[in-house]
Formats: sequence, structure tokens, C-alpha cells
Amino acid sequence: MDMNGEQRIPTGQQAVWEALNDLEVLKACIPGCDSIEKVSDTEHHVTLTAAVGPVKAKFKGRMHLDDLKPPHSYRIGFEGQGGVAGFAKGEAQVALKPDGADTLMNYTVHAQVGGKLAQVGSRLIDAAAKKLADEFFNAFNARVAPAAAEAAAAPKPAAGVPIWVWIAAAIAAIVALLFAMR
Repeated sequence: MDMNGEQRIPTGQQAVWEALNDLEVLKACIPGCDSIEKVSDTEHHVTLTAAVGPVKAKFKGRMHLDDLKPPHSYRIGFEGQGGVAGFAKGEAQVALKPDGADTLMNYTVHAQVGGKLAQVGSRLIDAAAKKLADEFFNAFNARVAPAAAEAAAAPKPAAGVPIWVWIAAAIAAIVALLFAMR
């Protein structure tokens, strides 16, 4: 399964980068996210609950970052298990670029899925993937946009691997899992 997309985030690139490095912001914005744990500068563990039609499961996954070019781009590998509900593995390429006062986030995902989720109909999967992506970006935009003026007045340097990389990867993995089950 391959998927491409673009999201406009209504604030500057540095503010987006900083918000995506905040684990609390990410946990609050990712639908069904139970936990995000930093393992190292390039690895995080994520636990979340997701439902597609009659199939609902708790997924535990690992994300690994490569080719980091803060605050512009990265490549992320991911794998997640949802028990008998299924699994997902693959990689995503994510890029941020300024567009006036906004930031454009472009992503390309390649994923493989299996298990019960792979048996769910494509319309149901498409609807669930769209809903998850919409929920994340609505919550993220609501948190980031009001903070844009504050961030511009007192910019903070990002430390370590940006958390936005982990969150974007988690969202890409969830959406990829849902789309791959078509």
C-alpha cells in the first residue's frame, strides 16, 4: 500500500517543529493514544487503541527515525502489533516547508498490513483513516495556532529528535494500516 498527502498547518515551521517535539501535545492529539515513550533519540514506543468497523484493538508499536534534517524532513520506519486484530509495518517520508505564515507537511507512506484488519472492507477503512487524520490535524491545529504568536515572541530551540517526527509517523502508520486493509 502506498499513500501520499499534504496538510496545511496554520503556523510557522519552527512553531510546528516545537509542538511536534512536545510529547504531551502529541499524546493529546493522536486519536486513541494511550502512551508515547522515548527509548532513545531515534526510537519511541507508542501504544494506542484503534477501531475499524467491528475490529477494535490496542496496538503496540515501535518507530525508528533516519535521515533527520531538522526542521525540514525525516524518514521513519514503523512496525506495530494489534494481536489477532493485525499488524502493520513500513516506512514514511515526511517533509515540512514554510508557505507564507503557514507550514505544509507532505508525506509518503509505504506499508504492509495483515490479520483481521486486512479483511475489513475498503470503504470502512477509507472512512476510518480519514476520520483519524482529520481528528489529529484538527486537534493539532487548535493547539498550535494559538501558540504561534507566543512561539514567535520567545522561540525555544528543539532538543534531541523532534517528537513531531514520532507523532507524524504514528499517524502515518495508523492511516497506512487502515488504507492497506482495503
